[in-house]
Amino acid sequence: MVFVFDAELWLWDARRMDTWTFVTVPAEASEQIRELAAGLPRGFGSVRVEVTMGGTTWKTSIFPGSGADGCYVLPVKKAVRKAEQIDVGDVTTTEIALIDL
Repeated sequence: MVFVFDAELWLWDARRMDTWTFVTVPAEASEQIRELAAGLPRGFGSVRVEVTMGGTTWKTSIFPGSGADGCYVLPVKKAVRKAEQIDVGDVTTTEIALIDL
């Protein structure tokens, strides 16, 4: 299953030394993904995905966010942000395809 959405990159400061950049998967898509991935024994509730942003495609995992909305979050690594010339606060079109289901 493939999901395409526009989302803003945001910064999560987990620790003083590390910063992580994410996009949030919309609520409706997150709900569908949760239903499809139900019962999969993956660490931290992660779901394997193939992601495309602009001309960059990579494999990673999405994770349940800590917010009350229950949306998944997608980490966007520095190499992708650099290749696509995007940064925190920018809105980007993101395509995620579920894999390993």
